[in-house]
Amino acid sequence: MKLAMGLSLAIPAFLFAGSIQATEAPVVVTSIKPIHSLVSAIMQGVGKPELIVDGAASPHTYNLKPSNARALQDAKVIFWVGPGLEAFLEKPLESLGSDATVARLDDAPGLVKLPFREGGAFEAHDDGDEHQHTEADHDHDHDHRDHGAFDTHLWLDPMNAKAMATEITTTLVAADPANALTYEANAKALDDKLDTLDKEIAATVSPVKDKPFIVFHDAYQYFEHRYHIRVAGSITVSPETIPGAERVSEIHKKVGDLGATCVFAEPQFEPRLVDVVIEGTKAKSGVLDPEAATLPAGPDLYFTLMRGIADSMKNCLASA
Repeated sequence: MKLAMGLSLAIPAFLFAGSIQATEAPVVVTSIKPIHSLVSAIMQGVGKPELIVDGAASPHTYNLKPSNARALQDAKVIFWVGPGLEAFLEKPLESLGSDATVARLDDAPGLVKLPFREGGAFEAHDDGDEHQHTEADHDHDHDHRDHGAFDTHLWLDPMNAKAMATEITTTLVAADPANALTYEANAKALDDKLDTLDKEIAATVSPVKDKPFIVFHDAYQYFEHRYHIRVAGSITVSPETIPGAERVSEIHKKVGDLGATCVFAEPQFEPRLVDVVIEGTKAKSGVLDPEAATLPAGPDLYFTLMRGIADSMKNCLASA
């Protein structure tokens, strides 16, 4: 009798173990924190994606680590924005990620794509020291020309995040149909949360949307476009290029001429430049974190990131 009971328990356990294996999550790798957050939200209850650009690192200056290379080799699905943002990934994806499904999210249907800004405080200048570019700077400029002249900080509009989430869901369902129902249910919940977030941010920034401000680099165009707020310019044209003295002087003058109320730094770049720009003016300084450098990765990061930008703008601009 005891032997029969043991067998009856062992067989279902064996079958159960097999069913778990059949629905095990695929290895999913993501490039940057905002994308990782959206993928994490959709994969909740199935698995956790891996992240390449972690901590306070920036995709603009990132160098691939050996651990990242191994993750790409093992991946079944890889999500990135595209070569205009993560240029460091373009060649590794061709070799290391050749066996994976690679989803380039700047091709997601339904995205709003805005062209790079030119003119005034957003235009590249010809002062001598600013144009002593390194080879990496030339590569970055080359990427802009080759991959389409649009701003790649696409996630800073929640409606673009919704479009990306749809593409992420479609890709995951195709790669892992056994967990399709979970992915689709999570995607629906995420879509509803993004609609709520959009309304919340609009209400947060509405009282200060007409006050001009300066940003460290021109990364916020999608946020500005969505919520009709007023940016007056950026300190540097691209985060790889240290602005020259003439550029800094020009922005300093613009702060005074426009009565810009705030100049925003970013946590991974030199804050001293902001101090120089606002010296002798009435402008205050704040911090914006468009790539979530200071935030812990996870499914809630996207919402913390977007609320943080809205709150920083409101607090600095309202007090100036």
